[in-house]
Amino acid sequence: MSKAKEIKTNAMRILDRMKIPYQAHTYECDEFVDALKIADQLQLPYEKVYKTLVTVGNSRNYFVFVIPIHKELDLKKAARAVGEKSLSMIHVKEIQQVTGYIRGGCTAVGMKKQYVTRIDESAQALPGIVVSGGRIGTQLELAPEDLKRASGAEYADVIVK
Repeated sequence: MSKAKEIKTNAMRILDRMKIPYQAHTYECDEFVDALKIADQLQLPYEKVYKTLVTVGNSRNYFVFVIPIHKELDLKKAARAVGEKSLSMIHVKEIQQVTGYIRGGCTAVGMKKQYVTRIDESAQALPGIVVSGGRIGTQLELAPEDLKRASGAEYADVIVK
């Protein structure tokens, strides 16, 4: 009997097309659970697992931030990093409409549109980070530089110290 074909997410197909290596981690999950629980389930250190947050600025433009799961986005620093006066988190109900992804499966790679994206500078010190794979139940591990390239991101200091 043959093994079931792995179902690729849009993010995985983009990484494949760009020839960016990644490791997929999958876990059983039917609904949104917080990233700390996922890290625990996959036995990954919190410092290595990053979450993707979507904000909206005064300009009504959307901005994406990728930060460690155990940290908080500093909205003032984040606004400065993207040249906005101020930012606010988008409402959970808007995530799918804005990004094409659902809550808990949102990743900076392959959103509906290419939004200005910042990865917290802490990622630069790590050989690999783990981010959502584009659906609940899938996480992708890849080099921070590869995530930066695939998402058109830049590094910035955007977390509460």
